[in-house]
Amino acid sequence: MESINLFIENRLKLKVNKDKSEVDRPWRRKFLGFSFYWARYVAKLRVSNQAVNRYKDKVRKITSRSKPFTIEERIKKLNLFNRDWINYFGIANCKGIIKNFEIWIKQRLRMCIWKQWKKVKTRYKNLISLGYTHRQAIKYANTRKGYWRIANSPILQTTLNNQFFKTVGLDSLSANYMKAHNS
Repeated sequence: MESINLFIENRLKLKVNKDKSEVDRPWRRKFLGFSFYWARYVAKLRVSNQAVNRYKDKVRKITSRSKPFTIEERIKKLNLFNRDWINYFGIANCKGIIKNFEIWIKQRLRMCIWKQWKKVKTRYKNLISLGYTHRQAIKYANTRKGYWRIANSPILQTTLNNQFFKTVGLDSLSANYMKAHNS
């Protein structure tokens, strides 16, 4: 490592950042948000853990319960961010990560919608409009469970399903990934 540093600094007249420079196995390092792994004696690309964490942090900011955005505004921002992220990381093998992201994003959006409904009367009215009976709507509207727990319950998963998010305008992450990965 020292001889390479001397060559780069003396011969090429470039400055080497000692904090970022390191000699290591490819699967232990990350480069521009990617890392490598071995699959049947071939090195392949994957998204680094740090890039996954940054993605989740950004989605948390967009789908924060404390932000007073409408669901359409949130979905518009999410679609834009997801499209950019997939266009960059689409060359990596991350089908499982994308599937998990899609499930997680829908759950966060359900949580935001449930929080926006806030009052029992509003929840009751919206559950009736989504197809629940009077008895079920009263039972579910009066629940004391937290927003995140309700977002993962059958109450909202059956009413605010994939079809609902498609009609509201949420793009499918899996479909966008397959399009970017195969091209």
